[in-house]
Amino acid sequence: MKQIDMYVEEVYRNVGGNKKEINESKAEMKTHLLEAVHELKTEGKSEKEAIEIAIERFGGEQEMRSVVSQLFKAQKIFSKWILSSALIILLLSLAAFGYIRGIEETNASENSEIASAVLEVLKNNGPITEAKKAEITTLIDGTDQISEVKVFNVRDVGVNSIFGYVETAQPDYQYEKTVWSPDWLRADFYPYGGGDGEQWYVQMETRHIGDLMAIILFSGLAVYFTLFTVWATINAYHHKRLNIGWVIIFALFNVIGYLIYYLLGKKATLSTNV
Repeated sequence: MKQIDMYVEEVYRNVGGNKKEINESKAEMKTHLLEAVHELKTEGKSEKEAIEIAIERFGGEQEMRSVVSQLFKAQKIFSKWILSSALIILLLSLAAFGYIRGIEETNASENSEIASAVLEVLKNNGPITEAKKAEITTLIDGTDQISEVKVFNVRDVGVNSIFGYVETAQPDYQYEKTVWSPDWLRADFYPYGGGDGEQWYVQMETRHIGDLMAIILFSGLAVYFTLFTVWATINAYHHKRLNIGWVIIFALFNVIGYLIYYLLGKKATLSTNV
């Protein structure tokens, strides 16, 4: 019926989007209109009357064109929003992970330097004087991740027994300070030790935030994988190729899974055209 064809074409004129989706939507609208015309004709209406009534019930060209255009635009915007959100979350998670990892590496390097500096203060093997204590205190106060330092005299302790000795022995010098560590930082304090091989062994308690780093990374990846899977699933649905197998592939293999889906779709399209 030419009038229905013209109506459908007019409704979808200038509607942007996937051509395959638009053609499928046009075919679906035409089917509904033809069914409505058939029902009206069985009620006694002439073909011309039936067509006019069916189109009138469906809506005017301008109104339907606006509705269809908005629908395709909303779908496109929603799909882009999901993909953009997934990528932003992934980038932010990787950036936060890299930033925290950089802090941890810097702290580790500083811990080594401070331990060496403390041993340098003690290197003459003499007693720990007040002047030496002051120097060590200044070194520890210059950091923001070392909460405690203990100095042990291990001259008469065998090399293989040092670690067991420092666990129970009283230190020859000890200094503690409060280190910033809120609950959300998920920080733990671990010992860091080293000696000069002759008389002194230095043990420090240092703050580590590796747990926060892991939480940020895995949470970000989980959200990214979920949003990407939703985006890929929506695309598969619009292309009439959605099934549980593709959803599982998208969830497990992410971009690689979607690339496989895309290439197989291209191959099928080329085969059909040939």
